[in-house]
Amino acid sequence: MGEQSTTIFPQEVIDVWADSGLDLPALFSAGNLGERLGLRILEAAPERITGTMPVEGNTQPYGLLHGGASAVLAETLGSIGAMLHGGPSRIAVGVDLNCTHHRGVRSGHITGTATPVHRGRTTATYEIVITDDQDKRVCTARLTCLIRDNPER
Repeated sequence: MGEQSTTIFPQEVIDVWADSGLDLPALFSAGNLGERLGLRILEAAPERITGTMPVEGNTQPYGLLHGGASAVLAETLGSIGAMLHGGPSRIAVGVDLNCTHHRGVRSGHITGTATPVHRGRTTATYEIVITDDQDKRVCTARLTCLIRDNPER
């Protein structure tokens, strides 16, 4: 995830997770995969999650941003939203990811913003809009997560 200390959490999120004993920036990341891709979470709240990723190092053989890299960014952002919505006693697991790639990107960074479409007791769906440095839409994704009780809590 890169520089974890730069993630901004609203105070109400910090308060809810304070007694969990969990490291929020570490929990809400793409783990080793996110580190390899250079993914950074900028802000995280159940209503809006924003992250960035460099294009360089995440391209396919034609030199364009790999669609799978966009999918990793989208699933990470939507999953973080679903986990924050579910709270510390629950876990969120992705069950459906749909990505539509609108344009190719060869350089710079992409930025993804996830916002909720539905936040229920057992599922949460987020729309993720990914843009380039010129704020042009690169990809639109939708992620649905199943929210379950955490067996370890």
